[in-house]
Amino acid sequence: MHEPSTHSALLARIGSTLEARGIPYMVIGGHAAILYGEPRLTRDIDITLGVGPDRLGDLLEIVRAAGLVPAPGAQELALRNYVLPCSDTATGIDVDLILSVSAYEQEALARARAVDLGGVGVRFASVDDVLIHKIVAGRPRDIEDARAILARMPSLDRPYLQRWLQEFERTSSSPLVRRFRELEAEVHPGP
Repeated sequence: MHEPSTHSALLARIGSTLEARGIPYMVIGGHAAILYGEPRLTRDIDITLGVGPDRLGDLLEIVRAAGLVPAPGAQELALRNYVLPCSDTATGIDVDLILSVSAYEQEALARARAVDLGGVGVRFASVDDVLIHKIVAGRPRDIEDARAILARMPSLDRPYLQRWLQEFERTSSSPLVRRFRELEAEVHPGP
């Protein structure tokens, strides 16, 4: 039998701990991009949680139960930026837990899908939500991830994508809908 990768085993451990504690979550970032796009190197794990900073005390207990150690100053960072940086001492892998309270994040969490990792159903962001994250972030690596996802996943919920990209565009200086359409046209050129 094939042994799960170190990252997959850690994702399964964190996912099962969050499930056992009733915390909604979804894997985002590089691991979600790999699921829908192309294999690539990613050194950390990013997980959005369906809790806000008001649950930080509970979350710190859950983090420890999952075998993670909060980074120095993590509590203050979580209260200020809604990110709780942790690490797994056994593997040295960094894990960013993103606290969420927005309507978009709650809808994205509801759309997450379970992927079997070593017998554990780990919840990953939907392909549409990974694309939204990548297009909004807009860094070169994110655009490459979006391009790879578009090449492999032609079936998308375009009205959902457009609705949320338009919403994020209102508070961004970037033309997000245009960026999505240009990437799509580049990957799937018309006749």
